Amino acid sequence: MNEITVLDAVTAFADFMEPTDAELSAIEREMPLILADVDLVDAQIAAMDHAPNDVDARRIRRALARVLAERAKLTNRTVPVPAGGAA
Repeated sequence: MNEITVLDAVTAFADFMEPTDAELSAIEREMPLILADVDLVDAQIAAMDHAPNDVDARRIRRALARVLAERAKLTNRTVPVPAGGAA
């Protein structure tokens, strides 16, 4: 009887599961926004740990402003269309 282990099942399609160069480039372009989102969540979590105060409110406002600025930069950035791609 052939037994299939979890390792066999996971690694069977390992070659197809790797991100493409285009996907890695997209992640790299979005990294400032991802990091800004992480900072915002960190600020929100810190504020939930105790009674909110003025410092927490400022930290959340700054983090939110950074998220919005990074999102605007990403939105306004032009991305070249790959050759042969659909427009």
